[in-house]
Amino acid sequence: MLPTFEEFCENVTAVQARIAEACARAGRAASEVGLLVVTKTHPAAAVDYVARHGGLSGVGENRVQEAAEKKPLVEARLRWELIGHLQSNKARLATELFDRIQSVDSEKLILVLGKAAVAQGRTQSILLQVNAGNDPAKFGVDLADAPRLLTLACAQSHLQVDGLMTVAPLSDDPDVARRTFANLRLLRDQLSRESGLPLKELSMGMSGDLAPAIAEGSTQVRVGTALFGTRPQQTF
Repeated sequence: MLPTFEEFCENVTAVQARIAEACARAGRAASEVGLLVVTKTHPAAAVDYVARHGGLSGVGENRVQEAAEKKPLVEARLRWELIGHLQSNKARLATELFDRIQSVDSEKLILVLGKAAVAQGRTQSILLQVNAGNDPAKFGVDLADAPRLLTLACAQSHLQVDGLMTVAPLSDDPDVARRTFANLRLLRDQLSRESGLPLKELSMGMSGDLAPAIAEGSTQVRVGTALFGTRPQQTF
């Protein structure tokens, strides 16, 4: 069950305060870190909450089909980002639905997305998903293979690489998340030097680990649970 809109707004304020506090501790401006509201498994009303809030601009979804069902029900213009694993057979539909695809992690997917973007005559923004925590349970390209993937993505005329994304391993040790986020930042710095691209976006950090992510340079945190409560088991 969704919270009321008023409760949602209170939760947004609380999360923004956490972001501001983490930024202050890291010596960063709060404006450097964006908040992507994760609406996966919640009904279209959750997306409407984001639109009604006024201070939020985008939502994150995990599944292409779920977004395809929700998006026609939402009248407001919002930025839609895919943050879940993407199979290549859904890549064309994903380019039609999402302003940015964060979960690009293979050569095959890059080629399919590039071809789909050409067919649509548009430039598709993407992030490269990196398994920066070396977690076998997580998707993402290995750290060592990221340079090759970036080179291939940059060779696609209709793809734009905005930066990198990662998901930290589940662990009771907070240093695990911190190391994962540090790995991604160091990789971004390396790739930026070598390619000459800014790669400004570092999408890392969620409800439970946004503070260490911000300390290590996150520019976007993906938050759902802290805003809507525990997600329902069944999808929309």
